Amino acid sequence: MKTLPTDYGDEVVTYSHQQLVDALQAEYIQLMHDVEPTEDDFTLDEHLDYLNNLSHAELIVETATDEENPLSEFMYTYS
Repeated sequence: MKTLPTDYGDEVVTYSHQQLVDALQAEYIQLMHDVEPTEDDFTLDEHLDYLNNLSHAELIVETATDEENPLSEFMYTYS
């Protein structure tokens, strides 16, 4: 399993590609739970395929995290 360190401020945390994919997919499932999907929305399988094709850095960008909203909190919430 490939893991890369993710540096946010004083904190260095290592998340694998699969951990990031799983958390982002969990977030998507939660977001789509109570809404009627439109033609423009990914199906769950399409979203998972999309995530699996992203690089580690691209997955981190997809989390929309920053110093104010750290990746560690995103991972805690969706893992």
